[in-house]
Amino acid sequence: MKILMIMTNVNTYGNFKEATGLWLGEATEFIQYLDKDRFTIDYASPNGGKVYLDPRSVKMANKKSLEILKNDIDFINGLENSKKISEVDFKDYEAIYFTGGHGVMWDFFENKDIAKLVINMIENNKYVLSVCHGIAGLLNIKYKDKYIITGKKITGFTTSEEILSGKKKKVPFFNQKIAKENGAKFKKKRFFKSNVVVDENFITGQNPFSTVALAKKVNEILK
Repeated sequence: MKILMIMTNVNTYGNFKEATGLWLGEATEFIQYLDKDRFTIDYASPNGGKVYLDPRSVKMANKKSLEILKNDIDFINGLENSKKISEVDFKDYEAIYFTGGHGVMWDFFENKDIAKLVINMIENNKYVLSVCHGIAGLLNIKYKDKYIITGKKITGFTTSEEILSGKKKKVPFFNQKIAKENGAKFKKKRFFKSNVVVDENFITGQNPFSTVALAKKVNEILK
């Protein structure tokens, strides 16, 4: 089975010069704990091509994540030459996975190509996964006269976690706030603790510390 990992092309906080990008562990820990005998991963981004890493995530990465960054040829190629979402065929994948890093708040949110892909996945009984800020890809998708997350139990990076991260004034919105406004049943645990929520075809993780549990849940559910 194939999973499409979706990553950001954005490398700054909007008009701020501070660097951001993909949060490395949300990709590498997923790669590490996904059942390699059953799943393969392709890599995509809104624009295709280069994916930038949040430098803080590299500094905070564990040894195994750094080994994957250095040695996993498929992942390395994915960072340098990711597929363009508009050119992806959803039929090729059993699940799509939205990674985080603050950059996604600019290129996942209100993205028409992402919306089309998500709707195709749900209509065909496939799975949609996200972790941390990756939930931004799901927050504003309209489907059958309502938001696709309306009534769904989901989670993502919380307002408290945003404040504690010192990014309150640099982000364009708060995931938790938009999720609630658009009718989701937002489920959170204590800040920076692992939390994975499953509701039908949605599997979502709260923060970077939820990535391992998310991968294990995918192993369990996608059979």
